[in-house]
Amino acid sequence: MKYLFRHLLLALFALAVGGSASAQSTHRGTADEAVAMVKKAVAYLEKNGRAKAIAAFNDPKGEFINGDLYVFMFGTTGDERGVALAHGQNPKMVNKNLVELNAGGVYPIKEFLKIAGSPAGKGWVSYKWPNSVSKNLEDKSTYVEKAGDVLIGVGIYK
Repeated sequence: MKYLFRHLLLALFALAVGGSASAQSTHRGTADEAVAMVKKAVAYLEKNGRAKAIAAFNDPKGEFINGDLYVFMFGTTGDERGVALAHGQNPKMVNKNLVELNAGGVYPIKEFLKIAGSPAGKGWVSYKWPNSVSKNLEDKSTYVEKAGDVLIGVGIYK
């Protein structure tokens, strides 16, 4: 029953996200593109500040969304730890603490936070996630990188 409930929640999430996919291309991002987009987002944050970066990352028609690639940003400290500060694909996630989000037995936000807190401060996490373009539950790998008191990530579908 718990397993069924988890997948029902993911299916509902996929439907909620799916509505914004029709205007996007069917381009499937690569690992190199994901890393490059994270690096671009980190540079944007450092140059323009947090408020402007959040607005840019949340802009559904902005430069931080390309096909199934999109930037997200989570807080890493204090009351913001695990809170989605920006999510280029799903504005309903913004300002919510998602640290307990379970994606097929993996808690991706917890894993993102572990990577951000590691000596390298960057790395990959794999899990299952609804693809807003294909509308299917798919294997996903996300590259995250710490930038000050936030982490920025972009994922690819396999």
